[in-house]
Amino acid sequence: WYQRRVSSSGSEMEKSHLVDIDPGRVLNVNLGILGHIDSGKTSLARALSMVTSTASLDKHPQSQERGITLDLGFSAFFTPLPEHLRHLPYDRIQWTLVDCPGHASLIKTVLGGAQIIDMMLLVLDVNKGIQTQTAECLVIAEILMDDLVVVLNKIDTIAHEKRDEHISKTVGKLRSVFKRTKFGADLPIVPVSANPAAVDSQSGSTGPINIQTLMDMLSNLLKEPRRNRTGPFLFAIDHCFPIKGQGTVLTGTVLEGSVRLNQTIEIPSLAISKPVKSMQMFHKPVQQAIQGDRVGICVKNLDSSLLERGLAGDPGSIPTFHAAIAVVNKISYYKATVKTKAKFHVTLGHTTVMATIHFFGLDVTTAGMPTLMNSFSSMLHKGTESTADTSFDFGIEYSYQDELLPCEPTHPRGSQFALLEFEQPVQVPVHSLIIGSKLDADIHTPSCRIAFAGKILTSINRQSVDDMRRLKIAKLKQREGTVDRIVDDYNLIGKDLFKKETDMNRFIGLKLIRVANGSVGVIESSFGKSGKFKVHFPNGGVRPLPQEEGETSGRTGKPKDVLLLNFKKLIFEPDKRLMVQN
Repeated sequence: WYQRRVSSSGSEMEKSHLVDIDPGRVLNVNLGILGHIDSGKTSLARALSMVTSTASLDKHPQSQERGITLDLGFSAFFTPLPEHLRHLPYDRIQWTLVDCPGHASLIKTVLGGAQIIDMMLLVLDVNKGIQTQTAECLVIAEILMDDLVVVLNKIDTIAHEKRDEHISKTVGKLRSVFKRTKFGADLPIVPVSANPAAVDSQSGSTGPINIQTLMDMLSNLLKEPRRNRTGPFLFAIDHCFPIKGQGTVLTGTVLEGSVRLNQTIEIPSLAISKPVKSMQMFHKPVQQAIQGDRVGICVKNLDSSLLERGLAGDPGSIPTFHAAIAVVNKISYYKATVKTKAKFHVTLGHTTVMATIHFFGLDVTTAGMPTLMNSFSSMLHKGTESTADTSFDFGIEYSYQDELLPCEPTHPRGSQFALLEFEQPVQVPVHSLIIGSKLDADIHTPSCRIAFAGKILTSINRQSVDDMRRLKIAKLKQREGTVDRIVDDYNLIGKDLFKKETDMNRFIGLKLIRVANGSVGVIESSFGKSGKFKVHFPNGGVRPLPQEEGETSGRTGKPKDVLLLNFKKLIFEPDKRLMVQN
């Protein structure tokens, strides 16, 4: 099912690896290659690769014509299982290279592909350093990864006598940049040349430079990947093609669970289910594939032209919805305000759709909230298991926010949420990663377009009054009035709080504060027809304001005796007249 190629620089031992592979003894690791256009990502993938798939190394006709990567490409190389992972039931590592396009207009493809990555290479042109799309790739890395390897490519373009000095200066500058990121100044940086015609300044040999050093570095840095075969099967499809006499092959990555021969899988975007006829890994038939595996799945009677990429899984496990609630964080590199009711491009898996966003948050001072926020915060890390502790709690009252706020002590990770209203239905499992971007921004502007990231907690029916009523988002309101006159020790008449046409029945029974002495009264009734009202103070003590206290009224020069009415409105409560006070 795959086109196979052994690299011209591959040894006989490497070639034999492709023949003698036992799929059950190979651990697949998805290695993302990201970077600015023309940084040499595809050339690096070609230099590393032993095996290529039908989607790899710029085989797309437009890619060849334009000389840039237009789609995700997949290829692979093998290394022995490193010493620190010898306790695992594997003999070797297959590094599946996910070559992501670097052109700014193709960021949606990058975002979709990034979500299947276990480790990441950020490729830089040694002559240009950090560029616009490099910065966006760094943002993606910070969202998805705890570790990053930087590859300084094209070192062969520097004259031999100046090469070491140039590389040293570039590395120093990069470390000062990465010091301000989660990866720190000491992250691994490997200078290489992926050019097959490069000349090594030390040995004088021709061919790619330092590729083996890079492979060794990756093996040493590899952490034990999380692989869980339990739970519903979820499969990210990145390529689909027909095989005459066999059926249609779906190639991709198992994101969750496992799949076996003859198991029925559903493709929700097409609303069809098909049994698995056969599967291949490493060009060999297999009976099963588990989380993290790259696999080709063959099914019958499926028109490959209907599907380019998407999701497949256990029947009924991938819901379809028009709105969802997610826990989110603002991306620190995004400098514009992320406002409520604004529209953003939201990427979920390989799908990017427009959505209107409403932000709200937890009160961090309320009892029990820190524990809940910690659960949501840990969920935002790649690889965190889905648990009941991270389900959305409709029993809590949340606070309306005009915008998504930066992470800080008053708004820590896990304390802010978003209601996303999609312009078209989406199909992803709950707890899927989401990334919000302004992809319609000028791609030539040197600014980050990725605004926020998070994970879906639950779907919600935006058209259902009962469903939306469960979402208690309170917006604080305040009105200011003044004392018109004192009636007695327990009562006064207020004014300037309501218009004469206001329906006072909505406000009777609400409490207000007399600012001068902090006393609390209750609105008892309207008074006359001009918007005045009667307030009762059950503790008494209603006396005229001393001349020296309070704000001065501009009209009379007398102290301004202020009355404050604070209340909340639940923004999704269908009865717009309803007001709430603590």
